Amino acid sequence: MEKVYQGNWFRYFPDNYLWSHRICGILNLARVGGSALWEVDQIGNNLKEDIGNSEIWFREWKKMSDFVFDYAKRELESGHAETASGALIRSAVYLYTAEQLIPPDDPRKFESYKKVTSRFYDGMKLRIDEFEKIEIPYEEGPLYSFWIPPDTKNENYPVVVFFDGADACKEITTLWAGLDLRSRGIGCLCIDGPGQGETLRLGKIPSRYDYEVPATAAYNYVSSMKNVHPERIGIMGMSMGGYYAPRAAAFEKRYAACVAWGCSVDIHEVVVRRRKILEAGGTETSAHMWQLPFLMGCDDVDSAIEKSKKYNLTGIASKITMPILILNGIEDTIAPIEMAYRLFEECSSIDKQLKIFSVDNGGSQHCIVDNLGLASNYIADWFMDHLVD
Repeated sequence: MEKVYQGNWFRYFPDNYLWSHRICGILNLARVGGSALWEVDQIGNNLKEDIGNSEIWFREWKKMSDFVFDYAKRELESGHAETASGALIRSAVYLYTAEQLIPPDDPRKFESYKKVTSRFYDGMKLRIDEFEKIEIPYEEGPLYSFWIPPDTKNENYPVVVFFDGADACKEITTLWAGLDLRSRGIGCLCIDGPGQGETLRLGKIPSRYDYEVPATAAYNYVSSMKNVHPERIGIMGMSMGGYYAPRAAAFEKRYAACVAWGCSVDIHEVVVRRRKILEAGGTETSAHMWQLPFLMGCDDVDSAIEKSKKYNLTGIASKITMPILILNGIEDTIAPIEMAYRLFEECSSIDKQLKIFSVDNGGSQHCIVDNLGLASNYIADWFMDHLVD
């Protein structure tokens, strides 16, 4: 009898989806220099001593981050800039992974993130000289961003503004898709919007439901940059950003195309489901409940869940008229596949596409985390078809 696989992704911890989801995503960054298989495997094996213990999680990821950072310093002193670049980037990724499961009342979270963004910037600057850190002017303070220029000498090139999800940051999105866009002649602004990455952690700016406001700030900045074609600027978001980007596209019509990578049509529905899973002792989620009030700027989970009721694309998505690509994994337990179908049906775009990744092609999980390269290249090609002459 032919063997039937119940999902073909690399599940490191069979009984802990949250941990498996995260380590799988980090393993998938190896293709762009964001991890090394041996290093991640060492971490994974050490974590098996106490699965589910966030303190052990922090300890092991930080330990490898420190180890790789020391290696980067030695290589830089030896004049091996390329080797040092890769090690700095990996050290940053590992340290960010460590701090993700540390709650915001722990000062190590913010101390760690300061090192994350510094190391990542230094590593990318050695790799791409034109790589820049940018502060987008915004109401409550700057939106911290990374600028990845296209790998081209052409003028009037297209750009994609890429917003994170609920627990990602510009350092991670640079690796998720920024480099694949660059290789196709498309610039990328990886931006920590309200409730994301550095803008949340160090800028103390929480999320908001009307994401067209920060999206407009990003468009205004990017469209004024030298050599950028103002009519060829796309917008993209992943996970919770799969709500943010379509929301922005519904109101900020100057964007030329939109991608929802892991579609979250109704954030309230997503977080209520998460709470039920965690209270029942399950792990089929992408974050702990303390994350929600942290990113929402609320005092407790109940008030954050109440605030999330406004994060709903029902009745809004019909305002989307630009070309849109919606991607989802068929086994997504965070933003179920039904949400992708709902967005596809409601949006008014003539040029709209729903791409479902399945078990057969190795991309069935949330945000196609089990085969990131497959999704990222598909997205980059789609933007190339829609933004590049």
